[in-house]
Amino acid sequence: MVSLHQLRCFLATLEHGSFTAAAAALGYAQPSIADQVRLLEQHLGTPLFQRAGRGVVATEAATALRPHAVAALASVEEGVRAVRSVRDVLTGTVRFGMFNIAHYYLGVELVSDVLERYPGVRLELFGQNSAAALERLRRGELEAALIARPPGYDGLVVNMTMHDQLIYVSADPERVRRPVTAELLAAASLVLPDVSWRKEDSTRQLLARRLADAGQVLSPRVEVDNAEMALQVAATGLADTVSLRGVLHRLAGRVPGRLYWAPLEPAMVEEFVIVHRPVGELSPATRAVVELAAARMRALEATLSMSTALHQAG
Repeated sequence: MVSLHQLRCFLATLEHGSFTAAAAALGYAQPSIADQVRLLEQHLGTPLFQRAGRGVVATEAATALRPHAVAALASVEEGVRAVRSVRDVLTGTVRFGMFNIAHYYLGVELVSDVLERYPGVRLELFGQNSAAALERLRRGELEAALIARPPGYDGLVVNMTMHDQLIYVSADPERVRRPVTAELLAAASLVLPDVSWRKEDSTRQLLARRLADAGQVLSPRVEVDNAEMALQVAATGLADTVSLRGVLHRLAGRVPGRLYWAPLEPAMVEEFVIVHRPVGELSPATRAVVELAAARMRALEATLSMSTALHQAG
């Protein structure tokens, strides 16, 4: 039986004019190439090469065999590519969890990425509090999630990390002439989002601990569920708010009026992570969606690091 390896050795010898040169091109020992050509000649019942000095010269039989050997190898390669294309088509449903304002970070871009690149994938996005998303991930109801960093992962894999700065936002530039301390936060008339999740919300917990360390209490005057609404209230000038810089960046064109911001003092940051089960347990579709989400988050972090043009008061 003629093998593909025999045909490769035959074509390499034909191209390079010697067994030695063919062996170097294919990465085999010279005797191995000669043996494969000899086996092919035995099967065909006719010599393919005549020795000429240190090389070989193709016979008429070799010339006749050449196009068929090329076609056979090309057909096999085409078959391999066809199988790979079937294998690499991503299908299935991906259940991806997010904390409640994560859609401001990923927006519709993640959905667009999936729809454009993987038409066979169904995407279900669950926007909720980080603690709830993590619990659903542990129970196997979600395959991956973008959440605020929890204290422990219990075997979950961290795919990427993004840091975002907490900032003080006001319609009055005089209130943000300098970094805002815990004492100023405690005295301010504040509107804060996430009232439904205030006990579990990571930002609320960070602020409460910061004020407690300074002997103060976090006591917002107005509480709402939606981060966009909190910024809209702040734009009226009747209350200020604390926001994540990435959220303000994404909502800057949707909030009426002009907002100014200043950092907190000391600086405070939230850390967001994409977590999932070990890679070996994930479907190819889930791995693809995780990489798309991570790329979007990295791009946003890079944009924020290069830009301060968010109406910061000087």
